[in-house]
Amino acid sequence: MDSSDDTRMDVTWDGLPVSRESPYGCSVVVYRRAPDGLRLLMLHRAHLGRDFAGDWAWTPPGGARLPGEPVDDCAQRELLEETGLPLPPRPTAFGDNAWCVYVAEAAADTVVTPDAEHDRFAWLAPDEALRRTLPERPRVLLRRAVEAIEADQSPD
Repeated sequence: MDSSDDTRMDVTWDGLPVSRESPYGCSVVVYRRAPDGLRLLMLHRAHLGRDFAGDWAWTPPGGARLPGEPVDDCAQRELLEETGLPLPPRPTAFGDNAWCVYVAEAAADTVVTPDAEHDRFAWLAPDEALRRTLPERPRVLLRRAVEAIEADQSPD
């Protein structure tokens, strides 16, 4: 999401109001450690009447902050709404004034239940998750989170 006000959304895809004060939303990078390496939970955005050309519309869980909603509550709500996962998201320093980034570790047997905004999900290796994430700005934020997770450092 761009931090300039002229590109900021006024309502969510389902018509809810978006905070007019920053941060405008957040992403939650959900990961799990599998025998074959680190895997990231990526959601594919359903078309919902929009023109998503190609198969690029993959993102971590996340979305817009409601007016007056604490950003930590936004991260928890978006994660639960979009995936059905009651994981505790941890804030990171990778976001900016407009968009916050959180991380959450999932168990190997975690069951994901995507919402109507998404038509499928995948647990992807970091390189593949980064390849599918567009445009560049969310890819940069995702890359920073992945680097911290892979380094096994606390991403706070």
